This record gives sequence, C-alpha cells and structure tokens, in this order.
Amino acid sequence: MGHPDNPTMTIAALVLYLLLLSHQTVSEEEQVQRYVIGEKGENTTLQCHDQPVNMSSVLYQWKKDGAVVATHNPSNPSEHLSILNNGSLRISGLLYIDEGLYTCECKNDSSWQTHSNIQLKIADGPTNISLDIRPATRLKNGTLFVNKSSDVYFSCSSESYPSQNLTWTVDNLAQDNPDRASGNELPLEFSITEIQPQDQGMYTCTSQNTLSMTTVNKSQELLVYYAPERHPECSWEVGNEPSDALFICTWYGGYPVPSLHWQEVYEKSVIAKGPMINSTSQETERLEIHVNRHILRDKEDVKCTGHHVTGVEKYCSFTLKIPYPLGDPLVPALEGSTITLSCSETNALPPAKTVWKKMNDVINNTMKYILSENGPTYKLTIINVTKDDAGVYYCYSENPLGARELEVILTVMASADNGGAVVGVFVSILIMMLGIVVGVTVYSKRDKICIGNRLDDDRGDILSLVDSDEEEIFNDSVPHLPPVTNGHATTLVEIHRIPSIDHEDTADSTEHTGQAHPDQTEAAHQSEDC
Repeated sequence: MGHPDNPTMTIAALVLYLLLLSHQTVSEEEQVQRYVIGEKGENTTLQCHDQPVNMSSVLYQWKKDGAVVATHNPSNPSEHLSILNNGSLRISGLLYIDEGLYTCECKNDSSWQTHSNIQLKIADGPTNISLDIRPATRLKNGTLFVNKSSDVYFSCSSESYPSQNLTWTVDNLAQDNPDRASGNELPLEFSITEIQPQDQGMYTCTSQNTLSMTTVNKSQELLVYYAPERHPECSWEVGNEPSDALFICTWYGGYPVPSLHWQEVYEKSVIAKGPMINSTSQETERLEIHVNRHILRDKEDVKCTGHHVTGVEKYCSFTLKIPYPLGDPLVPALEGSTITLSCSETNALPPAKTVWKKMNDVINNTMKYILSENGPTYKLTIINVTKDDAGVYYCYSENPLGARELEVILTVMASADNGGAVVGVFVSILIMMLGIVVGVTVYSKRDKICIGNRLDDDRGDILSLVDSDEEEIFNDSVPHLPPVTNGHATTLVEIHRIPSIDHEDTADSTEHTGQAHPDQTEAAHQSEDC
C-alpha cells in the first residue's frame, strides 16, 4: 500500500471513491423512481426482486414512508397487506391511505438490506359523469330536443381522483371543428345562442383521469325542432263522380313532421260530425280525406288544424258552397245565324263541374254545337240556327254539395219577322224624334204665345175680348191708342160670339140703343193687362 503522501495513490483512491458513490446514487435513484399506479378498490402487487430468489433463508419486511407495514410472519396474516413467497407485497382493495413510498427490505443473515423503493399512487375514476342540457325536453327514447332560436346551455361534471380533464365535442357533419369546450374546472360549461338546425347532433362529454389516463365518455343526442313558418294549405280535388271530393291539407317546412287533423267548424267550436270528415290526427305533412255530399252542408266551414311538438298550432279553412250558375235567361236569334249561350259559375266550393244540356241530354262538341270554357265562363255556340234549335237549354253545375241549373230560353225568328221588327223600331224612333223637334220649337217660341195673361212686360200689344151675341163686326170707330214708350204698336183684337137663345133680347136692346155690351167695356179696360 503506498504512502499517503504519494500523489498517484491519492488520485486513484479519489477516482475509485467517486465511482462507488456515483453507482450508489444511480442505484438509489432507480429504486426511488419506480412508480406503481393502482385503481381504488382494485388489487395490486409490489415486486421486491427483479429476479427470483431462494426464500428458504431470507426474511422480508415492507415499510411505507419509513414505517413497517408488513412482515413475513405467517402467524400474523393480514387480509389487506400480505407478503408473497417471492417477497412481493400484495395489497387487496386499494384505499386512498395506501398511497405512499413503499420500501422492501430483506434479511439473510443478521442485517436488513433494501432492495426496492416503490412509489404507489392511487387513482380513482372518472365516475358519475353527468350531462345537463337546458332548456330541453326529453323524448320517450331518451333523445333531447330544443326549439329553434332558443339559447341552450351545456354543463358536464364527473368525479375523479386526483383530478380530471373534461372536453365537450359534437358529432355533426355540418360542423368542421367538433370541439366545443375543454378544461379541468368543474363543471365544464358552454352555451349556444339562438341554436339552429345545423347545431343538432350527438354531444359528448369526455372525462380523463390525469393520473391513470382512464377515459370515460357520456353522450346525449340533441335535436333542434322547428315548426313550419307558414300556415297549412287547404285544397281539394273533385273525384270521378261530382258527388265525391278529395280534401287535401299540407303543412311543409317543419321538423319533425306535424300532426294534421281535418275538422268541421260549427258556431266557433270544433265538433265531430261523421267518420269521414272528422279524421284522426296523423303525423304527416300531407293529409288527404275522401268526402261525399251525405256529410256536407252548404255554407259550412271546414278546417284543417296542424299541431307541432314545439307547441305551435295553425290551421287553414274554407267555406263549402253549392253551385249557383248565372247568365241571361232569354236569348233571341235569327234563323240561319250563329248564336252563343253563356253562363258563369263562381260560387261553388269545391269548384263545380258545369255542362250544357238540352232537355235531359248533355251537349257535346259536334259540327252543330261548339263548347268553350274561359275560367268560370261556359259557352255554347250553335251554328246555323234553325227553328228546331228553339227551346230550353240548361247550364248545369254540380259539386259534392249538390247541383243547380240555369234555364236559358232560345227563341228563333224568321228573316221576314225580322224585317217587320226593324220597320217598327224605325217608326218608333221617327215619332220620338218628331216629338222632340216640336217640343223644342214650342219652347223656343213661348214668348209669342199669350193665353189669358201677359207673357212679356216689354210688349205693348193689347188683346181685346169683344163679346157679341151676333156674328157682326163692330165698325164703330175705336179711339186711337197712343204708342207705347218702347216703340211697339198697339193692336186691337176683336172676338165675336154667336148669339145664344137666352140672350137674344139683350142683344137686340143693345143693337138699338147703339151702346156697347158691358163685356166690351170691361175688355177695353183690361186691355192693358194682356
């Protein structure tokens, strides 16, 4: 052995010491860094040796955080902690208190030696993962639905030891990014404002234990419901027979499909009046029912009501009406001419089938008859009218409520009859025009006609009424009347009367005396009033 003062020996010893120290440190770090993770409630085994050893002369004991917790003593067995034949420690039904640093020691002769240091970690969960989506309604199959444009709130929580990470995702083809929210806070929440149909899908909350990396998922399907924006539409089709009809109710544009129901409305209340019109409610966008006139009445309201699961209820309705054709009931025609009979039907609901009839026979298109239709107007044109065409024609309209007809009488006149009629009309017009001319002429000359009174104050003519019993003209001189200041001349009019039997004596007396009759004098005094 070299002298201590020898520097070569000193350096060699130092290197050897560092190597031994380094080996011991590495070995201890390797033992301490051995970790075991056990699930709470499960069983686990901690190994003492990496290689099998002979147990005949070796004793084992296990320490937890420096305290002996298990010894190889068959006389004192433990159900929770036990040492196996190879020195391993078995822990049954792991608890949170089992977590710690475990050390395995073995004794061969007289001293205990440490063989392994194992850090045991206890993990629990995730368990009791729960989802909360509100406001939402649960269907019988467990699916949730919310109404379109509502604000929806999502919440997820779970139990996990020592901690967990939570993630919200959605499985939806309309979404490019499935992630909605993530974090380790409890609960994990997010919301969607005014949710739309493209937001529906399978929403999943994932909880992962941060120690054991155990992952648990829970999913919930969420649907977005919405009612059609428009009202239902009511329509109808006339069947093969005019007495039959097909009522059609459609309500498109909602999810899921609505429930439709045909009903009759009477005095503002819904009542059932028969198996045909009172149909059962069906989940469909189009509901058809066949009806006939036995269960329908004129001016009755029929309604189709649509119910949607979102609570929306809308309806459409119409009023049943029997046909009522209108037209000219009297139509004249000249023989040899072409005449058109016309009628219109706008009242019927459902729309009526309208045909032309003569007697009880339906008229069809022929060389003689031409049928045409323009909206609600139906026309029958008769070519080369003859006397045989005269008679009664019927504009016949029928719908499921009933039938009505318009009677049109066609009269046919010969050409001679037509000439007399034209002459009569011409004479009537001529007489009427002559009367108008006479009336206008008399009215325009009204200032020149005087009957008993003065018609115009500006004229100075005097009308003298002379009463005479004989047809004799008085030749006595009449005093000259001065002209009127307006320049008109004064005229004296003499009226003679044939003598009557009762006044002959009076007339003779007057003639012999040469005096004028009192009426003459009175007329002379009244001349200025004419």
